[in-house]
Amino acid sequence: MKAKNDITAGASLPEKTGYYLLYYLLKAIGLLPEWFLYYPLAGVLYLLLYYVFRYRLRVTRENLRSAFPEKSRKELRLTERRFYWHLTEVFIDTIDLTSVSRKRLRKRLIFEDEAAHRKAVAGIDWIAGLSHYGSWEYFIAYALGDEAGRETIGVYKTLHNRVMDMLYRSIRSRMGMAPVSMSVVLRHVVRNRKEGIRMVVGLLADQTPPWFHRDYWYDFFGRPTLFYDGLESMALRFGMPVYFVHMEKVRRAHYRARFELIYDGHEAVAPHEITRRYAERLQEMITKRPELWLWSHRRWKYQPNPGELERQEETECRK
Repeated sequence: MKAKNDITAGASLPEKTGYYLLYYLLKAIGLLPEWFLYYPLAGVLYLLLYYVFRYRLRVTRENLRSAFPEKSRKELRLTERRFYWHLTEVFIDTIDLTSVSRKRLRKRLIFEDEAAHRKAVAGIDWIAGLSHYGSWEYFIAYALGDEAGRETIGVYKTLHNRVMDMLYRSIRSRMGMAPVSMSVVLRHVVRNRKEGIRMVVGLLADQTPPWFHRDYWYDFFGRPTLFYDGLESMALRFGMPVYFVHMEKVRRAHYRARFELIYDGHEAVAPHEITRRYAERLQEMITKRPELWLWSHRRWKYQPNPGELERQEETECRK
């Protein structure tokens, strides 16, 4: 219970009560047979999400139309329905993580050439460039096979709902991952390095940054797009290699991941180059199976002000 006591530290009694009730309810649901979770239950959730509540349907359609202008309305609707079915399965995956065994989770996410990759990063700190693609919460499985003394860090954005925030931190720490808020992750990394603790930092780098975080616009699906620069700034500051994590859905609740080195920790790179490489790999992966990305997120919430792109191009030309 130590992890749960840490997770609920500072929470009010109603928040703690809500957390424990929700956690053990989901844990009980997760103990149901897999065929029930991924067929009748998933089917009901899909109908509710897509047809009844129409969960962020307008945002999803707008994002898909913008990203794939060459696709017909019929093709976009098919991708849309596949996305909502996949999103339903992701919800089930997350519920199942409250009770799934370590052995089963390792079968759910297979890492290609895992032995070779672990040998390549043995004794060094590195960054995993993750994304909201596939079943991203499954990356906690990496912590199960890591070398002794290495900490697998899952960087997260604190949720406004305290109960849900505690729930996700509990799920992520259950298999040995250390959930660390993005607001304190730099201090956490510095402390680990001072204490000689080896680590892998998992960053979901495809989220929309705040409106004031607009120092550079990237071309992403033909639109100027903001990205967090945390992945790049951490890699350059600490000389940490960056691996883009490619995810492939094999079948329901089963995935395969492979690591692609996009920065070796020593290369002299231009500003924004590491993030640009991440964005390019992400777009390539999404294009292959678009239904596996989180289209319901308002990814293009902000657009450049008049003249902003021109000034950016002029600055790059002068360099």
